[in-house]
Formats: sequence, structure tokens, C-alpha cells
Amino acid sequence: MSSYSVQPLARRGQETHQHPAGAPVPSEHRGRRVLVSSVSSDSHTWNLVFLQLLLEEMGHEVTNIGSCVPDELLIAECRRHRPDLVVISSVNGHGALDGARVVRRLRDEPDLLDLRVVIGGKLGVRGAEAGSYGPDLVAAGFDAVFEDAAGIADFRRYVAQSQQPELVGAR
Repeated sequence: MSSYSVQPLARRGQETHQHPAGAPVPSEHRGRRVLVSSVSSDSHTWNLVFLQLLLEEMGHEVTNIGSCVPDELLIAECRRHRPDLVVISSVNGHGALDGARVVRRLRDEPDLLDLRVVIGGKLGVRGAEAGSYGPDLVAAGFDAVFEDAAGIADFRRYVAQSQQPELVGAR
């Protein structure tokens, strides 16, 4: 079995630096400011690191605030960093429950009401047999939901589209 790595290229006229994973990353970010977090009950970090690296390779400036993030801390970090997009990831299966609560809290804050917020991962403990959590999470206030069975392709497309001034079909 052979392995390979894909290294992003700098845009013409851009300086690069080495990312901790070894791939060059443009030093001038032309993408969005993205805040990556988990829900308060989720202690997993590998998913957050994966998302951070993926988003950075896509040219975005990422702030990863880690796992087990209390709702109040997420709200404070959104105010501090003023991201263009918040990505919440869950692996423990409580994403639907905790995610609905935290997005309602974010939407209750007048200065964060229009913040684009998405969630993805393992959103329930019963997996695919529980059906989709998407409609309920969109109703709670998320702009998009990415269930774990769907893979990463839809998420990548969504983020790529969000580089445009407005998303078609957004809330």
C-alpha cells in the first residue's frame, strides 16, 4: 500500500510557512475566519484537529477552542474572535441534544443572531437507525447539518460556497 500527501500551493505572490503537519500553508488568509468547537459533553479532539487542518488547507483562518466547551465559553469566543463561520463537531452522539441547546443560546444573543453556525458528526447515540436530526437542528437555528453517514464532501462544498458573499438557500 502506498501513501501520499497533498500539499496546498500558495497563491501567486503569497508567502508560505510550514504548518505543524508539514504542509505549506499560505501566510495571508483570504478565506473566512472559522471557529471550531465541540459541544459541552464531547471530550473528543481528533475530529476538531481534523476539521482545523481541513479548513486551513482550504485557506481559512481557524481558531480551534477545543472539546467540552461550555455554552457560555462558546458565546464569549464568538464575540472575541468574530468568526464568519462556527463549526460544531460531535463524536459522542450527543450532538443533536447539546447542539440544539447551544445554537438556541447563540441565536438568543442579538449580536450573534446572524452568525453562520453549522454542526456535524455523530449527532445521536443510535446512529442511522434514529433517522435524520437535520430538520430539528435547522429548526433550532443551525444553518446546515452534516450527519456522519454523509461523509465530508457536502461539508467541503458548503464551506467552499460560503466563500461567496452570500449562500444560496441559507436561512
